[in-house]
Amino acid sequence: MTNDSGIDLEKLAAHVRTKRAARGLRAIAEEIEGVSASTLSRIEQGNLPDLPTFIRICAWLGASPDDFIESNFALKRKTETNSEFRLPDVVEAQLRQDRVLPSASVDAISEMIRVAYRAAEADRSKPKQQ
Repeated sequence: MTNDSGIDLEKLAAHVRTKRAARGLRAIAEEIEGVSASTLSRIEQGNLPDLPTFIRICAWLGASPDDFIESNFALKRKTETNSEFRLPDVVEAQLRQDRVLPSASVDAISEMIRVAYRAAEADRSKPKQQ
């Protein structure tokens, strides 16, 4: 399934359907907590969950979120050569979907993350002192 999130939605949906087996969506929603049966249905149909839901489902599956990152998305991120760090599309999209956060807050959070990554990159670029 093609999407810009970097998450392999087909793989996620297949894992949810497999673990759920013959159990109903409501029973699974109660088991996961904080995820509705209708949201689970949409995920099984290949729709992108929001970030907190994605994390909850990964925990329920006993899987790392990295297990669902599309390989070409990860490769693209590793080979990116821009001097300016760009947030992964999925994180930015999730922040923008939050109906509680004002746009200015989303911009501020995004900038804080960019600053943190630039600092980490600068630290990695420094020669190691022995």
